[in-house]
Amino acid sequence: MQLLRKLVFPLSLIYAFIVYLRNFLYDHKILGGKSFATKTICVGNLSVGGTGKTPMIEFLISNLMDSKKIAVLSRGYGRKSKGFILAGPQVKVEELGDEPYQISTKFPKISVAVDVDRQHGIVALENAVAPDVILLDDAFQHRKVRCEHYILLTAYGQLYVDDWYLPTGNLRDSKGEAKRANIIVVTKCPRNISDAEQKDICVKLKPKSRQKVLFSYLEYDTALKGGPMQLTLEELKNKKITLVTGIADPSPLVNYLLESGLELEHLSYSDHHFFSKKEIDIFSKKELILTTEKDFVRLSGKIEQLYFVGIKHVFLGNGKEVLMGDLV
Repeated sequence: MQLLRKLVFPLSLIYAFIVYLRNFLYDHKILGGKSFATKTICVGNLSVGGTGKTPMIEFLISNLMDSKKIAVLSRGYGRKSKGFILAGPQVKVEELGDEPYQISTKFPKISVAVDVDRQHGIVALENAVAPDVILLDDAFQHRKVRCEHYILLTAYGQLYVDDWYLPTGNLRDSKGEAKRANIIVVTKCPRNISDAEQKDICVKLKPKSRQKVLFSYLEYDTALKGGPMQLTLEELKNKKITLVTGIADPSPLVNYLLESGLELEHLSYSDHHFFSKKEIDIFSKKELILTTEKDFVRLSGKIEQLYFVGIKHVFLGNGKEVLMGDLV
């Protein structure tokens, strides 16, 4: 794989030029973005997948929903539908996509919608539900919309400043576009990351004077959810566990489960993978299937012994207060 990425380096140069040209046209207002009356908050990244966008969206919902009427707008990656769709009791996961469906199920009092055309989606949400705030999921590159706030995520150990353009690297946007962020969050940090290392990372990121750099780690639930019984990770130590993941970077979860003393068979699939009947038949023969919450919404009702591990962002220091103070 590494050799292949080196061989396609010329393609990455072409991709980099296209990205540069597109951003140049927007920066110089040759191509135009549109602002909206409704407050918009964008959560995104510069690389492909694996930075924790959905847990961050859920963090924002949890901390804003008591005081604001919240809507979430996503493109609905991997969905088997087109156009604008507003989540509701009759809408299936295949129509919304796994992440929007997960959010709508977990937070039934907010509005969740999908639309590839974010401008059209915002107008549709304004007309349908008139929210106070619209959270745009994975929209950092969607420059047709000018948001009030931009939250840029970058994963610890995979910082965008150390990356290169697709297909040689994982960057889908220019490193320089980090300048548009109000806040940069370094996600998936070790819980015990030192102040010195945080300072070193800030030096590498070179934030603008107006930008804040925050640090967070992923916290996993010890109580499992979704299955027919109440189980904890401790109770799984003597069981045959099969972990099924269809996410961009399952390594933090795998490492956490191994550190918790579990022995795993890990069946890994591509991000947003919709499982076939043959795959589900294989899973059904396993003693117990453990998965992520995003994968659970695609497997729920198809496997009896199916559980997921809940996850959330936890900010280091006063990061939560800084983030929410910037948004409110």
